[in-house]
Amino acid sequence: MFREAINQLIAWKRSAYKKPLIIHGARQVGKTWLMKEFGQKYYQHCAYINFDNNSRMNDLFSGSLDTNHLIKGLQIETGQIIRADNTLLIFDEVQEVPRALTSLKYFNENAPQYDILCAGSLLGITLHSGTSFPVGKVDFMDLPPLTFLEFLRAVKKEQFAQLLETQDFSMIKSFKEPLIQLLKEYLYVGGMPEVVDRYAKNVDPNEVRLIQNNILEAYEQDFSKHAPADIVPRLRLLWRSIPKQLARENRKFVYGLIRQGARAREYELALMWLQDAGLIRRVNRIEKPGIPLSAYQDFSAFKVYFVDTGLLGAMSQLDPKVLLEENQFFTEFKGALTEQYVLQELQAIKNLHSYYWTAQNAMAEVDFVFQWNSHILPLEVKASENLQSKSLKSYVQKYSCKKALRTSLSSYRDEGWLINIPLYAISQLPKIIGE
Repeated sequence: MFREAINQLIAWKRSAYKKPLIIHGARQVGKTWLMKEFGQKYYQHCAYINFDNNSRMNDLFSGSLDTNHLIKGLQIETGQIIRADNTLLIFDEVQEVPRALTSLKYFNENAPQYDILCAGSLLGITLHSGTSFPVGKVDFMDLPPLTFLEFLRAVKKEQFAQLLETQDFSMIKSFKEPLIQLLKEYLYVGGMPEVVDRYAKNVDPNEVRLIQNNILEAYEQDFSKHAPADIVPRLRLLWRSIPKQLARENRKFVYGLIRQGARAREYELALMWLQDAGLIRRVNRIEKPGIPLSAYQDFSAFKVYFVDTGLLGAMSQLDPKVLLEENQFFTEFKGALTEQYVLQELQAIKNLHSYYWTAQNAMAEVDFVFQWNSHILPLEVKASENLQSKSLKSYVQKYSCKKALRTSLSSYRDEGWLINIPLYAISQLPKIIGE
């Protein structure tokens, strides 16, 4: 299985200014596999330490954080010599020993010659819970589920991934139907590595659903194991309300859908916990498209998406039979799965942060708005080939927008003010819009 994140790790390894690298990502997005794969391919030796239920490491890091002392202990733990010039150190489930996180400061300051990767299933929770480690002494990288292109390569459809990367849209149009079918499969399977791997081997939608349900169950077990006891019931209610939230025509998050009479102050901590765990994606509304977009956020209005389109379908109990239907799949839940997919693809693009826009009277809405270099670009998502774009036109007229984007099942075309990008080619957005 190929992950684009390997290229980010290669760039990190080559950097003269690298620091210990912390990989963020939800449980089971493939962090452990990625670190081990990188270590095996690009280093002579890989010293892997799992901190989960590891009393020896808890004892080691509870004492002196002198780096020479720690390296000696890690050599005993892993049974191999750790040399800075040829060994990758991997700290997995590092949140279980918070002082191991603290030690990264000393590695960065006193022993920067060691290459260190860190990850943990709920590392985001630990980082926001007051654990002591100095800002500025580590690098960060986010690992999302597999993208559509990564999925194509995993299911042995490399030729379609290469075709999309050429941006030869006259050729791409010739293969529109198989690309749409593959995209339907991706929306159902999603990008969780274990699910994709099993689907690539057996092409069994029912087996896919079984694994997805197991992952969802593991997530809910994490609520009870790691979250404060007093918010666990609210976590579950909020978590289970997300499909209902996304099935609404207006996907703005409504606390009243969690349960009747629910208020924001009751669920703010639960919402933050799910964000920190990497299980949900929050997209805030902007009041107007100014630069920087982050300065114009309306924090009281937002949408909440899942970590993965396949898991969203599983929680929604989407019938596998939709894979056999024409293109109805893209309009299920009023296009929520399609919008979820587009957000996942956007989040895989480095330094792209997504928001959405609605008019004050709520009569017009643009699904995503983002800043690209010095430009603010609106992106409308169409789950079918019905390409009326009243809201997008309203936005363009209101803000004198010179360029707008739409993604749909329709083929690529550039109308000057509007570029339509096929849904299956949205990964090529950076190359299409260029500078």
